[in-house]
Amino acid sequence: MSIEIANESAVGVPETTIVSVARFTLDQMGVSRLAELSIVLVELDVMADLHERWMDLSGPTDVMAFPMEEHEAPRSPESTDSGPGVLGDIVLCPEFARDQARNAGHRMEDELYLLTVHGVLHLLGYDHAEPEEEREMFGLQNRLLGEFREAKTEADRAAQQRDADSRVLGVVGLDEPADSGDDAER
Repeated sequence: MSIEIANESAVGVPETTIVSVARFTLDQMGVSRLAELSIVLVELDVMADLHERWMDLSGPTDVMAFPMEEHEAPRSPESTDSGPGVLGDIVLCPEFARDQARNAGHRMEDELYLLTVHGVLHLLGYDHAEPEEEREMFGLQNRLLGEFREAKTEADRAAQQRDADSRVLGVVGLDEPADSGDDAER
């Protein structure tokens, strides 16, 4: 699975983790490993232009999704067909997300993860125009975010344990060649 990310905004973002949450979501949804996705982070004025051009709504928004193909259902890696080529583009506006996160009382990174999952689900054909669709999409979005956070917490904990183990083992000389005892014979 190929996921490209381009930060064209002036806001620093955790690009690696944004890609990770997108990949996690696609994996959980059974999307083919042949799929390609593009994530672009833009300034407020660029997002406002896109929002007006494609949605006929004024002002910026947090996320927009531009699917390349129509998807009736996510395709699994075991599928015999060629699977999707390019899923499409997700456009995020970090500055808008920062303000939204502040108002919601959480970190901008958490807002960007939520928006990334939201964008991926839109690319896969989910929508929230009708109340039933909204319940389905937002329920799935919340479940995927919860599972991602659990997986990320476990991966972070394992990395911290590896670092601690390396420091302990480093004290015994892993950074230097082991003493062969030759000094005692001299």
